[in-house]
Amino acid sequence: MAFTVTMLSWSAIEFAGEWRHVLEAIKWGTDYFVKAHTEPDVLWAEVGDGDTDHYCWQRPEDMTTSRQAYKVDRENPGSDLVGETAAAMAAASIVFRRTDPRYADLLLRHAEQLFEFDDKYRGKYDSSVAEV
Repeated sequence: MAFTVTMLSWSAIEFAGEWRHVLEAIKWGTDYFVKAHTEPDVLWAEVGDGDTDHYCWQRPEDMTTSRQAYKVDRENPGSDLVGETAAAMAAASIVFRRTDPRYADLLLRHAEQLFEFDDKYRGKYDSSVAEV
């Protein structure tokens, strides 16, 4: 998801033909990232278990079963995931700078915190969170 938001952001910067639509798509992703970044050194990385969830193909909003959430933090780093999420938020901050500077500042603040966390606590996401 972070890669997609990064690419949408750079596409919006370079080719701005459908500006309003691309802003909505980027904001949908970055709002999720802001909610998932609950502390400077914590990023909630995954909701659900692929093995369990894929037995039932339905929208996550309609699932009534218990769904585990997984995070990366100081003890369980995920540099690849955290770094890409920081990049997505930084790129999106450039996109929103002219139209919504307060939101751009929020995204940049989260991007900087995630970058610091990522640089300080290194490790592969799939080594820290075995369920992925």
